[in-house]
Amino acid sequence: MSVTINGSLPRAAILACLFALVALLSSTSAVSAPTKLGTPTLTTGNPTQTTIDVTFTAGTGGAPAGFTLQWALESDYILAGNKWPAISCEASFSGNANGGGAFSLQNAGDHITLTVPTFPGLTPGVGGFSTDDPGCLTPLVCGTTYVFRAFSHNVPQGLNRSDFSAVVTGTTLPCSTGCTLTQGYWKTHGPIPVGHNTNTWPLTSITLGTVVYTDVEALMILNYAPVGNGLVTLAHQLIAAKLSVANGAVPTPAVAAAIAAADALIGGLVVPPIGGGFIDPSVSGTLTDTLDAWLNANDCSNPV
Repeated sequence: MSVTINGSLPRAAILACLFALVALLSSTSAVSAPTKLGTPTLTTGNPTQTTIDVTFTAGTGGAPAGFTLQWALESDYILAGNKWPAISCEASFSGNANGGGAFSLQNAGDHITLTVPTFPGLTPGVGGFSTDDPGCLTPLVCGTTYVFRAFSHNVPQGLNRSDFSAVVTGTTLPCSTGCTLTQGYWKTHGPIPVGHNTNTWPLTSITLGTVVYTDVEALMILNYAPVGNGLVTLAHQLIAAKLSVANGAVPTPAVAAAIAAADALIGGLVVPPIGGGFIDPSVSGTLTDTLDAWLNANDCSNPV
């Protein structure tokens, strides 16, 4: 008796094995392939009284679509049980937006340093930079510790967003270092704080001329538009100057003389909107400019 072996059987078996091997390799590859971007890292440095620099460094896969940075008061973080607090600030830096190339970090280790919360050179809604709360862009509080964290954005049709970075801290410089704070700072850090700020005014009443105003009244004056009234414009700078001096700024003899001259010029006039006093800007302009120049030249936002 003779036995005939079908030659197609070995080939079929070999093909079946190959298909099974390919399927196994594909399955293994799918399981081992990363599904999201690596966790970024943050470092802080170069603090001023009102800002802290934060450096974002991309993890594995970079951050080609950009990233989001969050910050909050450390005191709120601790109060929440060392968990991210409900009250915090956030800014997004899109690498996909038109003009957002600076925020597209292609490789692990690529980094960018940002000055929080003023972000010099950036405008909300332009070039990939955005924030949902304009109040978050007001200066930080001097002598205060903040916490920061960040994550890398989803890559379109690719990797998912990263995990949050580890939480890092940064502390602004102490309040009394001889520098000044302009009216823009005092407006947002007064008895009725703006956004997530706190009241840092060192005075609860301020004398302008011979009239004493409560801190709330002084804040109303700061928020009142001059509309051609030199008394209001001078009062804005005088309030900022007196708050800065009370906060530790040391005026030059010329500035001290200007403060005294401003009080003498104002006298018993009651500043709008509290009263109806008026001074022609041509009369108060020199004193206003002197105080404004001193406040800006010694602004605590500049490193000291």
